Amino acid sequence: YRATGRGFVVRHIKFAENYRLYSRSHFVKALEIALLLIVYISFGYTPGSGASFVLVTLSSWFLVISWLFAPYIFNPSGFEWQKTVDDFDDWTNWLMYKGGVGIKGDDSWESWWDEEQSHIQTLRGRILETILSLRFIMFQYGVVYKLHVTGSDTSIAVYGFSWVALVGIVMIFKIFTFSPKKSNNFQLVLRFLQGVTGIGLVVAVCLVVLFTSLTVGDLFSGILAFIPTGWLILSLAITWKKVVRSVGLWDSVKEFARMYDAGMGIIIFAPIA
Repeated sequence: YRATGRGFVVRHIKFAENYRLYSRSHFVKALEIALLLIVYISFGYTPGSGASFVLVTLSSWFLVISWLFAPYIFNPSGFEWQKTVDDFDDWTNWLMYKGGVGIKGDDSWESWWDEEQSHIQTLRGRILETILSLRFIMFQYGVVYKLHVTGSDTSIAVYGFSWVALVGIVMIFKIFTFSPKKSNNFQLVLRFLQGVTGIGLVVAVCLVVLFTSLTVGDLFSGILAFIPTGWLILSLAITWKKVVRSVGLWDSVKEFARMYDAGMGIIIFAPIA
C-alpha cells in the first residue's frame, strides 16, 4: 500500500443531510414499495400460502430496507446515542426553519422543498408528471372496496364517499394547523376549539366503530388508502403550482408537504434511534 496523503472518510453525516440527498430518489420509492407490500399481505394473502408469500416478497422487502436504511447503517458513528440525539435536533430545526430569499436548502426545509421542484418547468413535463402521479389513485380505489363497512357494495358511490371522507380529513388537518398571528385571546379561543374538535373526533370515531360495521381494521386500511392519495394531491399541486397559487392554497400545500416529510423522517429515524 502506497500512502496517498488522503485520510479515511470517517466523518459522520447528519441525518438531515442524508435525508436531503436520498429523500426523493430512494426513500419515497422505498415507502411506495412498502405500501404495496402491506396492501398485498393485507388483502392478497390467503391461508396456507405463507411460504410462497415469503419467497415472492422477500427480495422486495430487502430492497425497501436497503433503500431506507443503508445510508444510516454505513454512516460512521451512526448508532452513537449522542450523535443520534444531535441529528434529531438538527433535523427538526431544519424541518421547521422558514425559508426565504438567500436561505439555502441546507438550512431550511422550505428552501430545499422549492429546489426539489425546479425540474418541473415545461408544459410537457407537467403533463408527464401528472400522468405518472395518477398511479397513486389506484391504492384508494382498490382498498375502499375491501373494507368491512362497505360489505359487498361495489357501486361507484362507495368510491365517491371515500373522497368525501378524505376532504373531511383535510379540513380537520386545516383546523389543527391553523395558527393566525392575531391577539392572544383569539389564539386561546382557537386552541380551545382545536381541543374540542380533537375530543369530538375521538368520541365520534369510537361511536362509529361501536354502532356501525366499521372496524378498527377498516381505520388502518383507510390510512393505507389515503396516504398515497394525499401524495397524489401533493404531486399534482406541485406540478400545477401556478394554478394552486392563484387560488390561494399554496401555503396549505406547503404545510401538507411538511407533514409528509416529517412522517417519512420519523419512519426512517425511529428504527435507527
